[in-house]
Amino acid sequence: MRITSRGIGLLITGVLLLVGGIVFGYPELAAIGVAAALAVGMSLAAGLLRPRLEVGRAIEPDRVMRGEECRVTLEVSNARPWGSLTVVGEDYCGPRPVPIPLVRLRPGRKTTVSYRVPTERRGVVQLGPLRVGRRDPFGLARVQRPFGETGQVWVYPYVHPIAGVPSGSSRNLDGLAERVPHGSSTFDSLREYVPGDDLRHVHWRTSARIGELMVRERVDTSRPRIVVLLDDRTAVHHGDTFEDACEAAASVVAAATRADLSVHLLTASGTSLPVAADSSGYLDVLAEARPHTDEELGQNGLAGIAERARQMQAGDTLICLTGRAAPEDLGAMMALRGTYATIMIGLFGPQQGPGADAGFQVIAARDAAEFAQLWDGIWS
Repeated sequence: MRITSRGIGLLITGVLLLVGGIVFGYPELAAIGVAAALAVGMSLAAGLLRPRLEVGRAIEPDRVMRGEECRVTLEVSNARPWGSLTVVGEDYCGPRPVPIPLVRLRPGRKTTVSYRVPTERRGVVQLGPLRVGRRDPFGLARVQRPFGETGQVWVYPYVHPIAGVPSGSSRNLDGLAERVPHGSSTFDSLREYVPGDDLRHVHWRTSARIGELMVRERVDTSRPRIVVLLDDRTAVHHGDTFEDACEAAASVVAAATRADLSVHLLTASGTSLPVAADSSGYLDVLAEARPHTDEELGQNGLAGIAERARQMQAGDTLICLTGRAAPEDLGAMMALRGTYATIMIGLFGPQQGPGADAGFQVIAARDAAEFAQLWDGIWS
């Protein structure tokens, strides 16, 4: 609650009249000053009466691709059984307020307002709460209170169409990297039998030895496993290169899931997400992603991230998406050639020298759209 400029002026005038009336012996001036101060006090007291408003919020849809349409609809109703309300509100859409002009609400009546959420930038847009302001009839005081619940809109990075993904190499249990025909499988482990298992997969020798039915678990070695590493360090990104890296990551993961490949999304800040073929959870992660400083990460360049990728051994193809990579960063990627059969580096923004002849494929692109074109030229 705050006093308006009109209220401040009236209060100062009233105090001056009161003091002047007392000092110079004019009771009429003092009475006028007291009346002015009382008017301001009554306006403040009126603002303490909290209006009974019910606010409903509908977001359609709450997850959109960058540039797509998203609207918020607010339904505001006067729940008081008596007395009309004239209110003006503003809803917060991210850091900026959106003015919501509300009509005069009679008891039990409601009004509906709608506005468009800006989706030009990737990220999570925080919505609300709706703040409703009231003024007294004389405009001396103004109070603003929050009503209703808040909401969120996930703005996904734009997914560029990509024609193909690397076929990769598959690793058998002996640790050898080899290409295998589609549909082949190999033994992975033994587990207890559960109703519904195919009896042809029962390992009878082990079952006889331990006294319980044991079933062979087999894995499809023909499915390449791809690790997408998003470098979210502030030091390597300039301008919109981080946004381009997020779009490239979304495009690669989307193409891999369409091809029914196993994908693992990894970020320098610590996110490790295995992506299911029918899941879009990786888009939530990419919408929430932000650059991190070296102090936040607590590790030395890309070397620490590469060590995490080595320990994971989550795939046979590693795709690293970064900004302006330093020579030591490329060296850290070179050290992974014994762990990953295929390594690709995506560099965004102006480069001083990508080091393309470093034992792995390098795509240097100005933005995500050019990255998709260069990618198709290699893998389609």
